[in-house]
Amino acid sequence: MTPSFILLLALSLLVLRWLGQWYLDRLNRNHVQAHASQPPEAVRNIMDDATYRRSVEYTLAKSRFGQAEELWSLAMKFGFLCSGFLPWSLSFWAAWAGTGVWATAGWLLAVSIVMGLPDLPLEWWSQFRLEERFGFNKSTLKIWVTDHLKMLALSAILGLPLMGGILKLTDWIGDRWWLWAWVLLMAFQAVMMVLAPIFILPLFNKFTPLPEGSLRDRLLKLGERTGFSAKTIQVADGSRRSAHSNAYFTGFGRFRKIVLYDTLIAQLTEVELEAVLAHEIGHYRRGHIPKMLIWAGISSLISFGLLGWLAKQPEFLVAFGFKASSGIAPVLLLAGLLGGAITFWLTPLGTRRSRRHEFEADAYARNAMGEIDSLTGALRKLHEKNLSNLTPHPWFSRFYYSHPTLVEREAALRRDQASATPSA
Repeated sequence: MTPSFILLLALSLLVLRWLGQWYLDRLNRNHVQAHASQPPEAVRNIMDDATYRRSVEYTLAKSRFGQAEELWSLAMKFGFLCSGFLPWSLSFWAAWAGTGVWATAGWLLAVSIVMGLPDLPLEWWSQFRLEERFGFNKSTLKIWVTDHLKMLALSAILGLPLMGGILKLTDWIGDRWWLWAWVLLMAFQAVMMVLAPIFILPLFNKFTPLPEGSLRDRLLKLGERTGFSAKTIQVADGSRRSAHSNAYFTGFGRFRKIVLYDTLIAQLTEVELEAVLAHEIGHYRRGHIPKMLIWAGISSLISFGLLGWLAKQPEFLVAFGFKASSGIAPVLLLAGLLGGAITFWLTPLGTRRSRRHEFEADAYARNAMGEIDSLTGALRKLHEKNLSNLTPHPWFSRFYYSHPTLVEREAALRRDQASATPSA
């Protein structure tokens, strides 16, 4: 393939990805608007009419903003790929800092930061206009700026050594660099899964032990009867940034801990919190985390294999204005810009797997609780408090939604409960 054809193909893939996203979003928006005046029968008992209408407004507002974001992103990618900025920046950086491994890793970090700058106004608008309008934003400009500076510092502290290590492998190993780069990445991610809850997450949230009391006793007893031992139960101050809520567990072995957002504790009753935690434990007991890690490992191995192949195609770099001898760094950068145009179409594969895991975790929670009312009550409240879309288009939800819709989850819980109940 000629460089001109490669450039045209890359730009075409970006446009096709945008068109696919636009079409799905349009389907969903029209479907939501069709049910805007009156909720369908299946969801009439879930939200009152006023809250339902507000959830429709929130869904449509996010949809409109998401379309603007996607169009802006497409325009920025076209600009970076076609303007000659990227090869110019590499030449400029090499003249200033040299062409060594660490200098080139620095270029990757610097140019990635520059490419992220145009997104900052949209991020600000999303946080301080869209989320503020619907009562979700609790952050301040100071917190927002500080968070970005912390992420920038972490990118330098963690990203530079990782990128430098990958680039060094090309010198040491040659054509098989991509395989060992994958091994290095897997090792890095394993280490971060242990260290992130200890050193990184506390940079963004304050974690305090759940106070002694009936809730703590209830959750610890749930852990005992489900065989899920945790070092501690902690409360994260998520309300400093958002009214949205969450619960999760982090770490492994004796470092495992349960984390509840303070917003979640404020929104649910104790038995509903227990059901939510039972659902999270269900992910652990059904082996979803190892399965997810294996899936991610296989996917990244395939990606690195493709990177290794691209690195041997001099026309690929020439198509975007780089010299054929520019090395692996521009290949990594271009893959980051273009990869989403391909992986977008594979999204339903991961979504389908994730939805199956959510059904399994719900079933586990039902068995652990011995009933479904506490979990369905928690799910209904969470959908109400978060103004979740109750009427997504089926194609849209099956393409994007990592969790089944509330109607689907409740139907599965009732079906499983009925099948588990012995007949008279």
